[in-house]
Order: sequence, then structure tokens, then C-alpha cells
Amino acid sequence: MVVALRYVWPLFLCSPCLLIQIPEELMEPPVITEQSPRRLVVFPTDDISLKCEASGKPEVQFRWTRDGVHFKPKDELGVTVYQSPHSGSFTITGNNSNFAQRFQGIYRCFASNKLGTAMSHEIRLMAEGAPKWPKETVKPVEVEEGESVVLPCHPPPSAEPLRIYWMNSKILHIKQDERVTMGQNGNLYFANVLTSDNHSDYICHAHFPGTRTIIQKEPIDLRVKATNSMIDRKPRLLFPTNSSSHLVALQGQPLVLECIAEGFPTPTIKWLRPSGPMPADRVTYQNHNKTLQLLNVGEEDDGEYRCLAENSLGSARHDYYVTVEAAPYWLHKPQSHLYGPGETARLDCQVQGRPQPEITWRINGIPVEELAKDQKYRIQRGALILSNVQPSDTMVTQCEAGNRHGLLLANAYIYVVQLPAKILTADNQTYMAVRGSTAYLLCKAFGAPVPSVQWLDEDGTTVLQDERFFPYANGTLGIRDLQANDTGRYFCQAANDQNNVTIVANLQIKDATQITQGPRSTIEKKGSRVTFTCQASFDPSLQPSITWRGDGRDLQELGDSDKYFIEDGRLVIHSLDYSDQGNYSCVASTELDMVESRAQLLVVGSPGSVPRLALSDLHLLKQSQVRLSWSPAEDHNAPIEKYDIEFEDKEMAPEKWYSLGKVPGNQTSTTLKLSPYVHYTFRVTAINKYGPGEPSPVSETVVTPEAAPEKNPVNVKGEGNETTNMVITWKPLRWMDWNAPQVQYRVQWRPQGTRGPWQEQIVSDPFLVVSNTSTFVPYEIKVQAVNRQGKGPEPQVTIGYSGEDYPQAVPELEGIEILNSSAVLVKWRPVDLVQVKGHLRGYNVTYWREGSQRKHSKRHTHRDHVVVPANTTSVILSGLRPYSSYHLEVQAFNGRGLGPASEFTFSTPEGVPGHPEALHVECQSNTSLRLHWQPPLSHNGVLTGYVLSYRPLDEGGKGQLSFNLRDPELRTHNLTDLSPHLRYRFQLQATTKEGPGEAIVREGGTMALSGISDFGNISATAGENYSVVSWVPREGQCNFRFHILFKALGEEKGGAYVSYSQSSYTQGDLQPDTDYEIHLFKERMFQHRMAVKTNGTVKDKEDTQVDSEARPMKDETFGEYSDNEEKAFGSSQPSLNGDIKPLGSDDSLADYGGSVDVQFNEDGSFIGQYSGKKEKEVAGGNDSSGATSPINPAVALE
Repeated sequence: MVVALRYVWPLFLCSPCLLIQIPEELMEPPVITEQSPRRLVVFPTDDISLKCEASGKPEVQFRWTRDGVHFKPKDELGVTVYQSPHSGSFTITGNNSNFAQRFQGIYRCFASNKLGTAMSHEIRLMAEGAPKWPKETVKPVEVEEGESVVLPCHPPPSAEPLRIYWMNSKILHIKQDERVTMGQNGNLYFANVLTSDNHSDYICHAHFPGTRTIIQKEPIDLRVKATNSMIDRKPRLLFPTNSSSHLVALQGQPLVLECIAEGFPTPTIKWLRPSGPMPADRVTYQNHNKTLQLLNVGEEDDGEYRCLAENSLGSARHDYYVTVEAAPYWLHKPQSHLYGPGETARLDCQVQGRPQPEITWRINGIPVEELAKDQKYRIQRGALILSNVQPSDTMVTQCEAGNRHGLLLANAYIYVVQLPAKILTADNQTYMAVRGSTAYLLCKAFGAPVPSVQWLDEDGTTVLQDERFFPYANGTLGIRDLQANDTGRYFCQAANDQNNVTIVANLQIKDATQITQGPRSTIEKKGSRVTFTCQASFDPSLQPSITWRGDGRDLQELGDSDKYFIEDGRLVIHSLDYSDQGNYSCVASTELDMVESRAQLLVVGSPGSVPRLALSDLHLLKQSQVRLSWSPAEDHNAPIEKYDIEFEDKEMAPEKWYSLGKVPGNQTSTTLKLSPYVHYTFRVTAINKYGPGEPSPVSETVVTPEAAPEKNPVNVKGEGNETTNMVITWKPLRWMDWNAPQVQYRVQWRPQGTRGPWQEQIVSDPFLVVSNTSTFVPYEIKVQAVNRQGKGPEPQVTIGYSGEDYPQAVPELEGIEILNSSAVLVKWRPVDLVQVKGHLRGYNVTYWREGSQRKHSKRHTHRDHVVVPANTTSVILSGLRPYSSYHLEVQAFNGRGLGPASEFTFSTPEGVPGHPEALHVECQSNTSLRLHWQPPLSHNGVLTGYVLSYRPLDEGGKGQLSFNLRDPELRTHNLTDLSPHLRYRFQLQATTKEGPGEAIVREGGTMALSGISDFGNISATAGENYSVVSWVPREGQCNFRFHILFKALGEEKGGAYVSYSQSSYTQGDLQPDTDYEIHLFKERMFQHRMAVKTNGTVKDKEDTQVDSEARPMKDETFGEYSDNEEKAFGSSQPSLNGDIKPLGSDDSLADYGGSVDVQFNEDGSFIGQYSGKKEKEVAGGNDSSGATSPINPAVALE
């Protein structure tokens, strides 16, 4: 048998004799196995069941006592006793109020056999009847508005906790807040009453969970007398009524403290702890801070607690002095044990509590004080000790400890028996454990006296010489910090005075599981995803496993959900929500060990919704104030920075929210300053660094009373839209500033500087037109808000003007200063403001080019405008064309428009010219080029010539040559003595007397241009008996002659020599519906091949672009051309430039027979390259489209 110690060892390391396995052939003392709770409350119609069950051999006999007197259940009427071998339980049936009362008392069960007597704890049976409210006459409660009142409840007493509710006759809960609240005693407290509290149906309901009944008190009539002057008063405590009180709190139980105060304005409650810090993690405040609940009370909570009731007039306080006591609890509970003859038995009974519990001992249910004095036991420091025990000393003992808060009882037997040593653990078991862990080898021995156990190695020596080996009292051998050499066999030997026995245990050590890379803690935003990774190493002989846990529970991929993705040591969590935050663990395990690596995930985001709003101090609405309170929102791991308070007026602007302001994030209430006559509904939104959360539920609606306006309109203006009027305008008040259902505006005006009366008019629209005014006259203007409650504050005076007229002033030019060839400075004198006929807004400067100084333009010219501020009398005009004539106008303008213009003309001096146009490089030979160009579009003066510069590209700018071309009419220039192996950079600039202008640059040379034939976009088309070959000559390509040949099966057309620059060639006299191959040769070197079929079908046999290393063709014939290289063309003209094939058919011009006579000029170029019209006619046209008919003569081969 192989034992994986990871799962076995926790089972046998319990205290060694808690569960004694007594051999079946021995008797067994009685042991109580089940009993009723210490407190048993029964109600009418409930069956009463008292349980007492016990094990033992021989069979156990049961007896009961009630209130210390012998009680026989089977002799009682209505009592049924269970007929079971191990049960003394009984049931009382037919329960009713009187019947149950008869069986009330304190019960105790005793279970006995030959070896002793076990005893149950005390069972208190309490019978409770149906609850009834005492009959009483409830008088109306009369109170003046603003005073406090307490409505009593006084429910019937009950052994079980009650639930109290205050409702009205419509079964609606009485609303509770800071002003109205129910105390722990069930009374309803009013800190101050309002006329709205005037009701005749305040009803207290008491819910009794035990009997499942609810009873109600007679309705209370609360009558509130209205008053015009509610008197403010400082707080006074309604509960507790005195200044201090003393309380006892039980350890481990909750503590509830309460303070309820009256006063006007309504007091607020806060709690302090003068004796030390308040345990914030265990304290909650309820019932609008009136109740403090402290959970799980401990000794450290002993001390003083203070509640403080405050309002604007003062405060009141109550001090609670709390003493923490404790019911008895075990420090050392006596345990049953087997003893051999002659041993000493010791049962320890140690308890603690406050006050210190009193300990009493019983033997077989009889107090030791009542036993004979000659017993050989003694009691020493709470322990029961028996020396030199014999089989006749077998007994069951009871230790009972109690104080005023409860009782503890423990049964423990002393069993004296003589048995030979026996090892209950199986022999030859194999244990496996991992390196570095602790192994536990079992050796469970039994006997009386208790056998001694020792462990030996294979050499027979004790293993305890190694400090890593340690024994347990139950015989188990522990080996800590396991090493590989601990593998082997170990021997357990058990012996007593009768015999000794031995077993062997085999131990195997494996490599420990290790997490080499665990998950890392992270902070992620809501809605994102997170990935945790985990890598581990395992013993190769063990089955490995990697699993994931979230907050201690195993995670797995869900069926239809994509929340978790787990694969290859990766955990991916999608769509993170706040519920996903917590601790995530990677668990690497085998059957022997388990290691875990944890990481914390925090999910952050905007706050949650503020859960609740409450309005208080509603009496302050008369002063347009109210107090708004709310519960803190969830911060979602990012502190709340502020709360935004908004309101909506469902009457004036439904579904539109306005901000009233923001308060700090640690604040949960504020007094709001409100505007008169607004229907306020509030909401609160929490904000943190991730933004605002969801708004809170809305509050109840409150309405502020009407009032006169507190503001006047702003942005008051007076401007005329005609020369004889003035339009007075203003920004109307927002509806929330009306302070009444409607608002109007009182408009006043008079000419500025007069002391005469104001003219006025009340209007509803935000404008007023004053007619029959003089042109551009200043007026004093006032606009005041008015509603039915009165006028707004005294308005400020604003200066406005009647309508403007067009200016009559003409700006006087001082002069124009030429700054450079493209900029001038224009200056003029300020105009007479009287002649402006309005507000001078500025000057409009218009200018346009009339043409060059040599030639005026007759076309429509573009006009440019510059607007100059009124306080400026000069402007720089830039971006002008050099050597040009310009016309200039300057006009003053006001709000009405432009005045008359002053005019002037000026000319700009010469500048440098623009760049020449269209510079082309044309190859002449291997050593010469020709440059072509066009003059610049912008001369910017009189051209004086050109500057030409050029240099080799690959020599880093060295060797540049420049020279002047002094003829401005020059359009071409030849360059000779160039290297055929270099490329050049050419730069050309036009010049005026101001110097050279912008350059145009081109690159070229004879090296790359003359050595390669480039048939760009070559194509072939065919008619019935002709074919046209077309190409696009490359710019700068040196002209050359090449040979075109057509060949069909059984037929050969000689073709012709063609000039590269002519762009096309037409071959006539072809056979209809025939496939032809077209071959191109240059200097007997094959250049290109394609195929064509007459009647319009074109095939691309091969579109091969020859490179600079074109090879001479072999002596082969066309008949050897491979058919499977053919490619069909459509009937339209195709482009054959894209399908390039490496030269594989080494055709040669020699394959066509005959000799070729090619003539060259002295510079190496073909004769006829620039030979004019005759050569062009022979070649057959040089346009890109080629000939359009078969009558296109070709040069026949000689």
C-alpha cells in the first residue's frame, strides 16, 4: 500500500486519544452523543421534544431529573418515550398553554452502564403562550408645533426577540429620518413635530416570530397645534434620560448603544470614545447615527463611549461605561483515556471567563462532595488525579464550570484495563513525500498499560539521534526537512509489560513542486481584461496539475460564458467587473504536494451610485435653504474626490439637470442655498479620478416660496439698426432667477449728460426699440427685473448709442515706403471721428496688381484686403510680385459700413526670377547630351540670361562646373566631353540684374541611357493582313536603330530596321488568321519577343526586357521555339511590358540569312537619327499610336 502523505497526515495528528478505538471484545463506558440545547422555548401547538442519546457497552440505561428531582417520562400523561437501544429521548404531545406550563423546568439526563454514568447539560424548558396586548385606553397626544413627543409601544414580554413596526391604518410604514425615529425599546420619538405629523392613526405592531403572529396596539391620535413662531432650543436626550449609565457586554457578542435626542433645529448625533480609538472595522452606525453597533466584542472594547447631540444652539451628551465580561470557555477540556493497572490517571479541567468561573467535579453524576471521604482521588488546581488505578476504578467523570453568564460541562471517562501491545497500523506500508517537506509515518499502538513506541533504522539504532526526527504521543514519527537520502525502511516497535510487536514502514522521497513564475498583482480598469501566467516544475514521476483559484474557490471555464479562459498556465478574465476583484491563486500540485502563488486583482473605475438621499430641516425652506444628506457611494478602489449635487425642476425644465455645486468626497451632507420659487428635485453623483458614477435615485420634491428678483439682466446694450433708432437688448434672466411664475423687465433711458427724467417702459421680451432718435447719440440705459413680488436690485447704468450712418471721412495718405521687391509700408493720417458718424471700427486696405511694369494686364485681377484696427494708421503689404504695378485704396469703416476711399498707385522693384520650366536631358552620344528648357513663368524683372551648373553624382559634389549663358532667348545647350560611365546632376537658373533665381534640377547621363534599350509599354495589334508594333520611348534614351522580324510557320517576313524614337512600326502583307512571332534585335543581339495573330487575336509569346549583358543568340531556328510558352492575347491592344522572361531562346539575326548593312555617323549614332522628314517617312511615323492602315511602307532588307 502506497500512502500519499499530503492527504493522510492531517487525519492522525489530532491529539492522540480524543477518539479511542476500543477493541470490540471490551466493554465501553457510556458517552453522550446527542442532547437538546440548553434553552428550549416552546409555543402552543408545538411538539415538545427532549433529546438524550448515548453509546456504550453493555447497553446504556437512561434516567431524567427535573429541577433536581427524579422524573419518569413514561409515567407522565401525554409523554411518548423513544423505544431505541441508545436513546432516552421523549416527546410531549397535545401542547397548549396550560399543558406546556406544567412541564416547564430544568431537565438533566443520565446515561449509565456497568462502567459508569455520563450526564447531559441542563436543559431549560420554557413554555410561552399566545401574546396579547393589555387592554388600555389610549388618550390623544396634544403637542405644539416644534415641541418633542414620545409615542409609547410597550409590547408584551417574550422569551424570543420581537420585531416592532410603526404603521398607519393604511398599513403604510411611518417614515423615519433624523427627526422621527423608533428606539430599540419600540417607542416612536419625535425630535420636534410639524403640522404634517398631525394624524390619528399611529399604530405600533409587534411581530412574534416564535408564534408567527403579529399583534397591534390601539391607534394613537397625535394632535399638533400650529404656531407662527417655532422656538429654537438646544438638544435634550430623550433616551437615555440620565447623563451616564453602566453596561455589561459579553465577549464575542454584539454591543448596541443608543442615543435619541430632541431639539429644534433637529439635532445630529455623533459618537466618541474618550478611552481609546473607535474600532472602525467592527463599528456600524444605524438609525441616522442614533444607534452604534459594535460587533464581536472583545476585552479591548472595555471603556467609555460617548454620544453627542448637537444643533446650532448647543449640545447634550450621554456617557456609556461598558464592562466586557465573558461566559465560561475552555482552556483545557478533560479527555477520556485508557489506563493500565498501577498507572496514575489525571484529568485536567481548565476554564476561563469573566468573572472567573467556579469548577465542580462529579463522578458518575454524583458531586464529589457527596462521595465517601475514603476515595483515593484528589483534586489539585482544577485537575482530578487518581493514583495506582485498578480495573475497579473505571468511572465517568464530569467537570462543570459556571459563572453568571453560563455553564460548561464535559464528560470524560477513566477506563482501567490490561491488554497486550498491538499495532493497529498495517505492516509494510509505503509512504511518499517531497523533498523539504515533513513526512509522517504511522504506528498506532493499543494496549494497557499503554505501550511505549520507538522507531529504529535498518541498523536497529534509534532514529531520534537526528534532530529532524520527532515522535508524537500517538506513535507517529515525523521527519522534517526531508532529504533525498531519507529514502529507506523504518521500523516501529511497540511494547508494554506483556509483549512487544514491530512493523516496517517504507519511505520514498520525490522532488518538490516549485512555481518558477507566479502571477503578479495588478490594477485594471472595469471592462478591460487581465491575464495571469504561471509556470511550475514537477517531479517527472508524478502527475502534474496547474489549476486556478479565485478567493479560495476553484475556477473553471464556464459552458456558454467567455468570462474565464484557462490554458497552458494562463488565466484570462474578460470584461472585468468589480465583482471580479480579489485574490487569484495559481495552484501547482501533484498527489504529494501543492504550492500556491497568489496575486491580487483590483478593479478600478468610476464610483457606484449614491444609494440614498434624505432631506431634512425643511422648515428652512422659508429662508430658501434645505439640508441634503446621502450615503457614501462605493469608491471602486479610487477615493471619491467630490460629490456633484444637481437639481431638476419638473415644472420649468423637465429632464434637464443643473449643478448646485460640488462638495469634498469625505462629506455626506450639506446645507443648500436655494433660489425662490423653484420645484427642486435633487440627485447626487460621486466623482473620482476615473470620472463620475451613476447618479443617485432622485429625492423628494420641495418648493421654495416666491420672492422679488435678486438679479438684473446682464449684457445690456444699446445699438441702432437704423440711423434714427436705438435697439436696447439684454440677456434675459434664467427661469431659476425669476423667483416667481413670470418675470418682466423695466427699461429706462435718457440722453447722456442730461439731468432730465428717465423715460421707461415695462416689457416681457428681452429687447426694446427706441424710435425717432438723432444719428449716433449716446444714451444712459437701465434694465431692471420685475415680478409680482417686487422689483430687483437697483440696476447699473449702461451707455448705448443710437444708429450709425456711413462714414464721410476720407483717410489722407502720408506715403508708401518700398521695403523690398515684395513688400511696402503704407501710412495715412487718422480720420476726424466726427466725420465717422459712428464707432470707428478700423480701416479697410484694398490692393491689386495691374500687371508688370512692361505690360499691364487686361484680365480681371484678384483684389486683396487687409483690415487694420482703429488705433493703427499703417500697414505692411507683403507677398507682392516684384517688378509690378499695384493700385491701392484705404477706407474707414464703422458698424454701418465703409466710407469713401483714398486711392494711390505704386510699383515694386525688380527681383530674382522664378525657376526655368521643363528642363529635359537628351542623349546625343556616349559623351554628349543636349539640354532643353523653357523660360520661367515669373520673370520678376528683365531676364539677363541663365547660369548652368553640373557635376558627377558619385563624386560628392567635387568637380562642379558652372558657366553663364548670357542670351536670355536661349532654349537649348549642348554638353560634350562627358564620361559615358557617369551620371550627372544639372542645375539651371534664370538671372535678372538682381541675380540668379530659383534653380531647376535634373539628373542624367550617357552611361545608363545609351547602353540599354527600353521598350516601355510595348504592344502589338493586328488587322486582317497587317500588324502594328507600338512602344513609348523613354525620356533621355539615346536614339538607335533595331531590327523587327515577323515569322509564321512556313513563312518568313524580312521585317525592317526601325528608329527607336519613331514609337511604332507597321508590318503589311501578312496572311489572315495566322500566328506570327515578332523578334527584336539590336546589333545582332536579341532584345524582345512577342506573338500576334491576324484578324485581331493577339498572343504574348514572351515579353522579355533585355538587360545590359544581353548575350548573342545561338544558331537556332524559330521551329524550335517551345509552344507551351505561348500566352494568348485578347483582341484589344495589350501591354506586354509586365511579363518579362529571362533570355532563354538565344536567337540571332544570322538565323534569318542575308547580311545587314548598318551605317553610323562619326559620333557612333545611327545615320538618319536627326535626318528630318525623309527618314521619318521611311520609318513610318513617330506618334505613339502607330499607323492606322496597312499602307505603311517599310524599309526592305538589303
